[in-house]
Amino acid sequence: MNPLSDRINNLSTSQTLAMAALARELKAQGKDIISLSLGEPDFNTPDFIKEAAKKAIDENYSTYTPVDGYVELKEAICKKFKRDNDLDYKPSNIVVSTGAKQSLYNIAQVMLNEGDEVILPAPYWVSYYEIIKLSGGVPVEVPTSIDTDFKITAEQLEKAITPKTKMIWYSSPCNPSGSVYSREELTALAKVLEKHPNIYVVSDEIYEHINFTGTFCSIASIPGMLEKTITVNGVAKAFAMTGWRIGYIGAPEFIAKACTKIQGQVTSGANSIAQRATIAAVEADPKVLNYMVEAFHKRRDLVVGLIKEIPGLKINVPEGAFYVFPDVSSFFGKTLNGTKIENATDFSMYLLAEANVATVTGEAFGNPDCIRFSYATSEELLVEAMRRIKQALA
Repeated sequence: MNPLSDRINNLSTSQTLAMAALARELKAQGKDIISLSLGEPDFNTPDFIKEAAKKAIDENYSTYTPVDGYVELKEAICKKFKRDNDLDYKPSNIVVSTGAKQSLYNIAQVMLNEGDEVILPAPYWVSYYEIIKLSGGVPVEVPTSIDTDFKITAEQLEKAITPKTKMIWYSSPCNPSGSVYSREELTALAKVLEKHPNIYVVSDEIYEHINFTGTFCSIASIPGMLEKTITVNGVAKAFAMTGWRIGYIGAPEFIAKACTKIQGQVTSGANSIAQRATIAAVEADPKVLNYMVEAFHKRRDLVVGLIKEIPGLKINVPEGAFYVFPDVSSFFGKTLNGTKIENATDFSMYLLAEANVATVTGEAFGNPDCIRFSYATSEELLVEAMRRIKQALA
């Protein structure tokens, strides 16, 4: 008999982490793998943040932290929300966690009962589906397509709502598509949600600053939405702090208290040194990140241009994050170098075997027609990766 719980037996492995692990394994075997699978900036954490961490060590911030985060950090996050998002939060609305992934897990655990439905515009970040399922919720996928820039419409949202709908989760800029919702688009969604006061929104804004549109809108800033929105953010992506593991939420106070309650039983407060460093990050003018954003923008244009030269791949122009999400369905049913391609997973594995390029299947993100490339790597490697892919598909 299998002694493991049904809970873990029914949980899927993160496909992004699995592909990254496979790429590392093949590299260790001596294969020349270019990994475009993991969503991690290839920049170092800015020096002023590292200096804040060193100072915290010298000042002996080495004891347990408050479960919901240092009050100085929560105050800094409130100022950041007002400055960048026009959101009025108090420290009692903020909970700091060990990464935005824990923030999302906390939310699911405190908000969802068995059978509650959560609308997921597809494609969605891989862990949404499993976190919701693990918490007893029922993910309800609403498909979008490359022709609509992978964004859900108000009409689609209205049709997806049932008496069991409890929440909608989405990210903007979106992982994996790079789509950015405009204020007009979010206002249209908010008008639908006005008619359903018991539905809450999780707005994942972790890629907020890696945005090429020049504007950004938090749905919580739309009138009537603050009290039904949980805004999730963190410092991993924009500040190149993936390993520091700090995420946070802004939420109605009763939700923040509930998240603090569960976190107190599971992990307690987040890392002390990382929290002190995060104060420096969120207090900084976002313009300090321009050099990274400009590099990602340049790489986006490079990769989109190169993909357009590969017959059979259909690509839109993502407006944020550091991913492209081309439609590869024209290859389904075809045989390439003796390999039958039935779906996006077959296609992704074919590229790994024939081009030595690691990508992630769109099936992991709720879109079986696409694959995800991360362009968070050097221009030289991106050019070489696209050359190999073009050759493998010729």
